[in-house]
Amino acid sequence: MKTKDALDLSLRIFKNRPLRTFLTILGVSVGIGTVLFLVSFGYGLQRVILNRITGADSLLSLDVSPGVSNLIELSQGNIDEISKMSEISEVSRMTAVSAQMAIDNSTANGMVYAIDQSFFRLNGTVPVVGDVFPAGNLTQAVISTAGAKLFNINGQDVIGKEVELVLYVPIIDGAGLEEVKIVKQPQKYKIVGVVEDENTPFIFIELGSLNEVKVANFDQLKAKVTSQAVMDIAREKIVSRGFIVSSLSDIIDQANKIFGIIQIILLSFGAVALLVSAIGMFNTMTISLLEKTNEVGIMRSIGISGRDIKKVFLMESAIMGFLGGIGGIGIGYFAGFVVNLGFNLLAQNLGGKTVTLFYTPWEFTFVVVIFSAVVGFVTGVYPSSRASKLNPLDALRYK
Repeated sequence: MKTKDALDLSLRIFKNRPLRTFLTILGVSVGIGTVLFLVSFGYGLQRVILNRITGADSLLSLDVSPGVSNLIELSQGNIDEISKMSEISEVSRMTAVSAQMAIDNSTANGMVYAIDQSFFRLNGTVPVVGDVFPAGNLTQAVISTAGAKLFNINGQDVIGKEVELVLYVPIIDGAGLEEVKIVKQPQKYKIVGVVEDENTPFIFIELGSLNEVKVANFDQLKAKVTSQAVMDIAREKIVSRGFIVSSLSDIIDQANKIFGIIQIILLSFGAVALLVSAIGMFNTMTISLLEKTNEVGIMRSIGISGRDIKKVFLMESAIMGFLGGIGGIGIGYFAGFVVNLGFNLLAQNLGGKTVTLFYTPWEFTFVVVIFSAVVGFVTGVYPSSRASKLNPLDALRYK
């Protein structure tokens, strides 16, 4: 039997039993759609979270902190030595100081992070509202969302406000005891940007604006390496000096491992729905075999081989599986679109940001279609094998 003839015979099920065939394909589509929906949700969450914390420069940056011992400090001398390493292309300093912030007639306590302007880029910090201040600007600032809420101001309205800062600077007196020096910054800072942080009230200012404060040691250093290939070498060199070193790439690796586990869990839930659909298709193919027993007997009696009969049944099941995969992709994409649209409408009404919760790599879509066809093929193996082994006389007498 030619392949075209086998295909024509296998497509007759769409004419003879259209409703049952449609429901079987729909069952497979729902199973495939569930798999696609859940896995796309996992990919989407991964992209949303990682995109918020990563950038090209931030992935090449090492976070350097003072050592556990008080003897290992991030002094300017140590920073200069780190910046001279061949593997390091750029460094950016940060020091943290407790402060009292005043906007309009309200005051609140928080943290002031005095930074080199490049710290934003190397840290991957992107404002949700406004922008970062330019390098060398000593009168502009960026505040956190938690900091804005302390003054009962939302992120958009705080832009353009002026903030006064009173710093509480710890110093060592002549007797070797630590005391707090109160320093009021002479200038007011105009807020030009807001960064997302709902937990800690803080404000970024240019390090050079601390005219009245002499910074001897820094709390953190961003050291950008020349390439990913030398990151481990640079890390080892800095650690050997007694500093604590971490990098955003470490966090990304851990996050990817966690999301890999989440993907497996979501895929398992989808596999249950797909298994139910496969059982439904197997049932349909078994019933189809019973209904076509006489036809099988006639085909065998006129000389059609058992192999050709098996081919007809397998093509029939594979086609239903393939169409189920196509339908499943449509269901999965549509369900993801509706859920994402509903979530974003709710987020906008509550004052949040819109995000894309679902993402499906085209490779995964292709694999899903092939997999659904394979599932259909597998469910047809047993019925087709039985059909190919039927005795022609028994098949002709079957009622």
